[in-house]
Amino acid sequence: MILVVNAGSSSLKVALFDRDLNQITSGIVREISGESSLQLGDVQRDEPIADHTAALTQILALLADLGHTVDDLTAAAHRVVHGGATMTTPVRLDADKIAEIKTCIPLAPLHNPANLSAIHALAKIAPKLTQFASFDTAFHATNPDVATRYAISEIQHSAGIRRYGFHGLSYANMVAEFGDALPSRLLALHLGNGASLCAIKDGKSVATSMGYSPLSGLTMGTRSGDIDGAAVLRISDAIGEDATDRMLNENSGLKALAGASNMKTLLDRDDDAAKFAVDHFCYWAARHAGSAIVAMGGVDAVAFTGGIGENAAPIRDRIMAHLSCFGTPDVHVIAAEEEKAIARDALSVMAQA
Repeated sequence: MILVVNAGSSSLKVALFDRDLNQITSGIVREISGESSLQLGDVQRDEPIADHTAALTQILALLADLGHTVDDLTAAAHRVVHGGATMTTPVRLDADKIAEIKTCIPLAPLHNPANLSAIHALAKIAPKLTQFASFDTAFHATNPDVATRYAISEIQHSAGIRRYGFHGLSYANMVAEFGDALPSRLLALHLGNGASLCAIKDGKSVATSMGYSPLSGLTMGTRSGDIDGAAVLRISDAIGEDATDRMLNENSGLKALAGASNMKTLLDRDDDAAKFAVDHFCYWAARHAGSAIVAMGGVDAVAFTGGIGENAAPIRDRIMAHLSCFGTPDVHVIAAEEEKAIARDALSVMAQA
C-alpha cells in the first residue's frame, strides 16, 4: 500500500491506496499547533497536535487501528509544491534529493518547508519506510522556452525568475484518466479557490496560466490573478511589501470584488457585486483560454476539474459561451485526484528500480 502525504504549514492530508490505485481511506489534520482537529475515515476528534511529527504519529496509529500498520506500507509518497527547473520527474527521496528540495525553498517559501517537515517527520517515525516525492511544477517542464522565459535580463533569468506553472499533479492525473481517449489538443481548466488552465498537446503541457508563483493568471478566490508589475510596485510603495503580498494572495480575487471567495455563495447571491465577480472570473478564464488554444494550435476538447470546475455547471457554461468562437469542442468533467497521481508516480518509480 502507498501512503500519500500532502503537508501544509498548518495542515496534513493523507490518503491510503492499494497497488491498483484504489483509495482505501483518507484523512486530514487541521490547525496543527492550534485548535487542532483530526479526521480519518469515520473517526473525528479535536485535540492539541503540536507539529507534523505528532500529526503523522496519530494518523499512523489510527491506520493501525483499522488494520493498516506501517509494516503493511510499501512506501510513502509526498506532494512537494516546487521542484524548480531541475526536479521535473517523481523521485525516490534520499539525502541528495532532500537537499535539492531545500534549494527550492526561496521559490515556495510557504510550501516547501512544510513538505520537508512531513518528510523528516515520517523518516523519524518510520525510518525503514521508503519515501518518494512528486512535484506540482513538474508537469509543466515540457513547456518550450518561449513559454517560460520572461523578457528580463539573463542575470535575473539565471536566478530562477521564470514561469514554472502549478496544479501539475491535477493535470497529470487528468491525462492518465483519459488514457487512450486523450484528445490531441486538450484545454484543461483547474478551477477552485486557486485556479489555472493548461494547454495539453499530445499529453504534454505546452503552456499554462500560472507563472513564477501561483498568483498569476486567472481570477481566483483570494488571489488577484494577472496584475501589472508597475501596479504591484505602486501598491508596495504605499502599504509595504509584506502587506502587498498578503493583499494580492489573501484579500484579492473574488473576495475583493464581492466580499466572498466561495463561488457557490456568489452564485446564490443576487446583488451586482456578486454578479460582477462571477462575470470577471469567467471572462478572464476565457481570455487566458484563448491564449492557451493559440499555444497548441487549436482545441479538440475542454476538460474541467477542481471544486468549481467539477461542481459549478453555470460557470462551465459561461466559460464555454465565451469560447464559442472556437467551435463546439467536447466538454469533459474530470475528478481532481492529485493524491492518486502521486501514488501512481511512486509505483512508476518503483517499477523502474
